[in-house]
Amino acid sequence: MSASLDQIATLVLPRESGDTLAEGARVLGLTDIMTLSPGRAIEGSTTAHDSADARAILASARLTGDVCVQPAGDRRRQLLVCDMDSTLIGQECIDELADFAGVKGHVSEITERAMRGEIDFEGALEDRVALLKDLPVSVLQHCFDERIRLNPGARALARTMSRHGANTLIVSGGFTFFTQRVADSCGFAAHQANRLIEADGKLTGRVGYPILGREAKRDALLAACEGQPERALAIGDGANDLAMIDIAGLGLAYYAKPAVAAAAHSAITCTDLRTALYFQGYSDAEIVDD
Repeated sequence: MSASLDQIATLVLPRESGDTLAEGARVLGLTDIMTLSPGRAIEGSTTAHDSADARAILASARLTGDVCVQPAGDRRRQLLVCDMDSTLIGQECIDELADFAGVKGHVSEITERAMRGEIDFEGALEDRVALLKDLPVSVLQHCFDERIRLNPGARALARTMSRHGANTLIVSGGFTFFTQRVADSCGFAAHQANRLIEADGKLTGRVGYPILGREAKRDALLAACEGQPERALAIGDGANDLAMIDIAGLGLAYYAKPAVAAAAHSAITCTDLRTALYFQGYSDAEIVDD
């Protein structure tokens, strides 16, 4: 892509600093600057080639911030599709359940490899769920209450986009027990995930089929946007999010594995989920607070 003033760069800082924003605007060559959040987020026309180019420019100037370069025009997406584990929440639910079963170390290692794309997601999920066999179903609620915490900006992201007319959907390789509760807490309209099989008040160690993995996430996005992926914003952190991130009009990596961050249109690396709103041109006055 050639450099063009028909592109908009959005710069978001992890903390308020007017001086740093001004320096960021200077090194990025921003013109026609608009303030989205005083001291924290601005946008303007840029000659940067793309988000990777803009990140390199900031790094060379030793500036810390998240930046996204997009074509000028209407950047507000009509569909939000989010991963859950390590994206909307700070935990991997299966790892936390494994802690109750006394096998967290082993399960966490498999999870990490699966999220890096080193092993097949579907097989890895079956292997991990098998280790939860005979765990009382009651533990699921204990796990949610005691361990699961929303990431900063999760509620603001879903509620703001919903208020402005977007459809909102969680698509997770995790489990419906958790996606239902996270969707309710954040304000997502719908959710899709895998189903843990239970019998006699205990987990059987099996997961329902078909397993929702990488291609199923892509298919869910396409179905939700009626075959118009340019209307969608997709956010995730793991290798199983790559397909939906790739086809979305705006695909964001959130504190993601290296392969995901490299493939995404842009990345959130030092700020929070509200940044996905700033990248679409929302200002503080339009954002529904957490």
